[in-house]
Amino acid sequence: MIRAIVVLSALVQAAPAPTVTLPSQPLRFGAFTARFEPAGTFTIEGQGWPKFEGTWTMQGVELELRTPSAPKECAQPARYRVTAADGHPTFAMIVDPCQTRRMILDRSSWRPASEAVAVPPRRIVVTALAKPAARPFAPAAGSWPSFRGPQAAGVADGQQLPDVWDPKTGAHVRWRTPIPGLAHSSPIVWGDRVFVTSAVSSDPKATFRPGLYGDGDASADRSTHRWMLYALDAKTGAIAWERVAVEGQPRELRHIKSTYASATPATDGRIVVASFGSQGVHAYGVDGRPLWKADLGRLDVGAYDVPTFEWGTASSPIIWNDLVILQCDTQADSFLVALDAATGRVVWKTEREELPSWGTPTVATTSKGTELITNASNFVRGYDPRTGAELWRLGGSSKITAPTPIAAGDLLVVSSGRAPERPIFVVKAGARGDLTLKPGDTSSAAVAWSRTGRGSYMPTPLAYQGILYVLGNNGLFDAYDLQTGEEIYRQRLPVVGSGFSASPVAADGKIYLSNEDGEILVVAAGRTFKHLATNSMGELLMATPALSNGTMFVRSSTGVSAISAKK
Repeated sequence: MIRAIVVLSALVQAAPAPTVTLPSQPLRFGAFTARFEPAGTFTIEGQGWPKFEGTWTMQGVELELRTPSAPKECAQPARYRVTAADGHPTFAMIVDPCQTRRMILDRSSWRPASEAVAVPPRRIVVTALAKPAARPFAPAAGSWPSFRGPQAAGVADGQQLPDVWDPKTGAHVRWRTPIPGLAHSSPIVWGDRVFVTSAVSSDPKATFRPGLYGDGDASADRSTHRWMLYALDAKTGAIAWERVAVEGQPRELRHIKSTYASATPATDGRIVVASFGSQGVHAYGVDGRPLWKADLGRLDVGAYDVPTFEWGTASSPIIWNDLVILQCDTQADSFLVALDAATGRVVWKTEREELPSWGTPTVATTSKGTELITNASNFVRGYDPRTGAELWRLGGSSKITAPTPIAAGDLLVVSSGRAPERPIFVVKAGARGDLTLKPGDTSSAAVAWSRTGRGSYMPTPLAYQGILYVLGNNGLFDAYDLQTGEEIYRQRLPVVGSGFSASPVAADGKIYLSNEDGEILVVAAGRTFKHLATNSMGELLMATPALSNGTMFVRSSTGVSAISAKK
């Protein structure tokens, strides 16, 4: 009996692994199609990517690909381990010296090209905890309630800020408060309170990588985190209260340049709302009382063409007329949702056919009415913020969109910076229907003007004193006549460093431009470029400053500082 078992065991171990059969029909993954012919040839192609074609062989579960006509290291063979359940092959790299081929294939799961993508229904779970205050704790005047302030304009005149300050000597720095963790979220202000979020990793080596580069890798940090909301005293910097919104392992991945707290909070003076992506939306009273939380489910946001590259969320919540509005564009399903600010209840939810996006929506108040504007890849869109009904759409955007729409009078400005489109659109408020420009056109009855190849990748444009300013990640600073689109100047900034992610803000005829190395350039507004000063914060800076009550609140990598001419 024992001998029979030994013989059987030896036979099992000696038996060859079953050979995986690749489907012969066209396969689909993200933006790519592939075909593995039974005769042993294959093709893999996707728009904007080099085409791979060559031969394939399969031994057991190992696939070998040969592309001898490909350039350099891609001419060398590659080997992948394949599983194929129900005609859906998945590839795991064994060895592949070709980076481009590896980006496409490693960890990819393919489906028959004729098969529709099955999208599971999304369930939003709201937990109500308490009621908010009946009215704001302080007047709205002078507040900076959400990303880039009221209507994301980034403008607050009457601040009388200094041109020069120095964190080392303390000159014109009223206070500095350390904030633990990693976050690219910007500070917001209401009355005498400053609110910031953070994600505190249990890994002391957790970090992000600034700079101008094109790598799409996700961070390896999957450690337990605490997602935090802090309230600071605007006059002293003292922490008035801090709350742990959620604790656990991240339900999503983040880009190596991003953080798990990249969305800016929002307030209306009664509630403070922090969105942590897959970790949910959390509402507190301005006194720190938990009010409600909403679990939106897992939000898979990343490369539109290679779904295995996950980058995490960054779109910030806004509050308008007792509604908390969020833009959630994901790989599987995209939607806008409006939650009741008092209870978290879903008031409306609008489905969208969209690629992943990172821009924050804006409610624009114009003489033509109120519109909710969203920036995304398939279409820039306008909605009725009361109902979520679509009013208009405009095609021709980039495949990756991050800047936030802004309004200047009756003009709506939207840009994005991924090549080749990189558009700037200036849309007239009140337009309806499909506003997509005809090939070759740069304007229409609904579009005041547009440009291609000039949009910003990360920073949101700034409309100030009749001029539209567009800041590129690479330090190119453009100025256009807001009404006509005439180029006023194009200037390479004198200090660029690792590039620009924060958006420009303006006050009292001056523009403040923050680069990733923590250097804030002060530039005169107007038709002639004039660099006034450069001030170093002494550490990395990814967030956009907030302007309120004579103070610039700067959130750098390890803390928040208050810059002011006041003592």
